[in-house]
Amino acid sequence: MTKPARAICFDAYGTLFDVYSVAQQAERLFPGQGDALARFWRDKQVEYTRLRSMAGHYKSFWGVTIDALDYCAKALGLGMNAEQRDSLLDQYSVLKAFPENLKALQRLKESGYPLAIHSNGNPEMIAKAVESAGMTGCFDTILSAHSVQKYKIDPAVYQLAPDYFGCSASELVFVSSNGWDICGAAWFGFQTFWVNRQGLPFEDLGVLPHRMGPSLTEVSDWLCNEKSQPN
Repeated sequence: MTKPARAICFDAYGTLFDVYSVAQQAERLFPGQGDALARFWRDKQVEYTRLRSMAGHYKSFWGVTIDALDYCAKALGLGMNAEQRDSLLDQYSVLKAFPENLKALQRLKESGYPLAIHSNGNPEMIAKAVESAGMTGCFDTILSAHSVQKYKIDPAVYQLAPDYFGCSASELVFVSSNGWDICGAAWFGFQTFWVNRQGLPFEDLGVLPHRMGPSLTEVSDWLCNEKSQPN
């Protein structure tokens, strides 16, 4: 670590909340298609955020999520009706948290680190997911792309964290399970931790995470050990 961390920023979707947990409900509604729909939905959601951000045609993350679901259902020929659509969207609003997250977040909080969610999600989405996951009280703030009407990896979104904490990006640790997000954060100047849950190779974009591990447990091990070291 080049500088002691002043605070830690966490991506939400894929990092704190399992975006593929909707596959269970999708499978009940569309047997044999649950996993395909969950993965296609996520890919299309991210694609739409990038297109809208680059073109300057912002729409809330919830709106993008709905549009992505509608497209994927049509592309897969699912014949989705309004009740099925609402059922899947209800599941997305209360995505399951990864099992180790709450303990890791509490440990970091107890060690004195300010914690933020730094997400493309609009505030209402994030607040509902946090409450559903039992994470109320873990975070000092929610930094939402909605406030700048752009999406990661636009620098304006990453700038929310240095502005809020009153420090340079290099004094903040950015944690994400999304390799493209880690690339954007590293280019911006954050210290980065890639949560590589699936054991994938890192993106070939000429930049690497500062650290990596399979879960948030390794994030808390690293930073809590750093905190306990004498100056």
